[in-house]
Amino acid sequence: MDPPQPEWACADILIENGVITAIGPDLSDRVTDADLRIDASGHLVLPGLINAHFHSPVNFLKGALDSLPLELFMLYEVPSTPEAAVPPRAAYIRTLLGAAEMLKLGVTSVQDDAFFLPAPTRDEIDAVMSAYRDIGIRATVALDQPNLPEAAKLPFLADLVPPDLQRRLRAPAPMATQDLLRHYDYLLETWHGAAEGRLRAAVSCSAPQRVSTDYLTALDALSRRHDLPFYIHILETRLQRVFGEVCLDGRSLVRYVHDLGLLSDRMNVIHAVWIDDADIALIATSGAQVIHNPISNLRLGSGIMPFRRLAQAGVPIGLGSDEIIADDAVNMWSVAKTAALVHTIGDPDPDSWPVAGEILRCLFAGGAAAMRQSDRLGKIAVGYQADLVMLDLDSLPFTPLNDVARQLIYCDAGRAVVMTMVAGQVVMQGGRLLTIDEAALRSEARAIMATATPQRDALMRDAAEWLPHYRAMYRKMLTHDVGMNRWVGDADPTASRVGVPKHPSSPSRSSAA
Repeated sequence: MDPPQPEWACADILIENGVITAIGPDLSDRVTDADLRIDASGHLVLPGLINAHFHSPVNFLKGALDSLPLELFMLYEVPSTPEAAVPPRAAYIRTLLGAAEMLKLGVTSVQDDAFFLPAPTRDEIDAVMSAYRDIGIRATVALDQPNLPEAAKLPFLADLVPPDLQRRLRAPAPMATQDLLRHYDYLLETWHGAAEGRLRAAVSCSAPQRVSTDYLTALDALSRRHDLPFYIHILETRLQRVFGEVCLDGRSLVRYVHDLGLLSDRMNVIHAVWIDDADIALIATSGAQVIHNPISNLRLGSGIMPFRRLAQAGVPIGLGSDEIIADDAVNMWSVAKTAALVHTIGDPDPDSWPVAGEILRCLFAGGAAAMRQSDRLGKIAVGYQADLVMLDLDSLPFTPLNDVARQLIYCDAGRAVVMTMVAGQVVMQGGRLLTIDEAALRSEARAIMATATPQRDALMRDAAEWLPHYRAMYRKMLTHDVGMNRWVGDADPTASRVGVPKHPSSPSRSSAA
């Protein structure tokens, strides 16, 4: 994935202190008997995969829900009651669980936009970071914590909720701005740069409509001071587009962040589905990256991101799995394949469809840029971190071998991963994790979930109480024309409201792009 030298047919890679120091056809004279030699004959060596967007706190909930729109889904994913808190050990085990799945499939770096319920604690922060340290993955972690009442984050809802629920809807967020910032101070002081630099901090506002402007501004200042990635979900859903129309004087959330002077090259603009051309121009000018989560977007019915228009504008694009509950795996090979395929149904021009090499650049270069580590990740090059994955070419995905790039994207190459290395340390080999006892991890995860069943059932009942009102909000949102369509085919949002086509013979207003 180094453009000047994209492929070596046969080469040695020399690694010292976790860094690649030489690449060449024969480096045996630079290796001593005391050094570890890994025979890669008959294998393909790649940079480690980068998962540019993830939420570890729902790692226990794979397969827990049927598909729902995000705002309804979040009732179950991010419950608002104090009873949602978990002990630090459970947070440690659930974080290990997701990291284990990633390492076994060749993911060496993850950006974890971790939320804490009902609010962060030092013990839970330590649990998450310790898990990433112990298993050996590279992780950049933020504290994803809104600080506004629920009523302020969503359009229409306050008028739809009955009086007995109004108090909870308007209740203050569990933690105030200054307390949240103190937890960021702790994250930075304790964990930023830990584990020989594998662990880093980022900042997150969750989404701009979920936080106050003073907190949004303070997070940006923190990001600027320490050169940290800034995770920000923007225009993931149509409802968020409508939020701008009715709550921000017609401004999109991209325009809102830009008007505050905060849109910058440090921002990971996550999802970016319901953006228009003016939004794309602002993102491109700012230098921000967009993180594409195609499986999550499909799972939640969010729509199809305008990939080609973003790419043509020069916006760097990374790929993310999003949380396990919205993907049900942490498989970046599946994410990459979906990203390569889903845009073929949004544009009839085949010359606009992504090709394999382009998706690979999103996976590696795009992910490294999102992590603000383009100078050390995403390539096999001298001076770069030795985050490597080895695939067996004598395997079904590569038999026969016709084109490396296309077979990496389309042929389920994850089945061929036989070794994962992070910072020069082999952490997975032959399907076995070398840093933890995976069988013990699985056993403890099952035991934790068995103990937590009453808690989970209570949270599900609470979510069900709110669900009819959130559905009413969603239906009302569909009556608002936003001048674009990011669903495919002849989807008509206003028709969806009543369950029959409004104009059965008319095409949709615009393509899903």
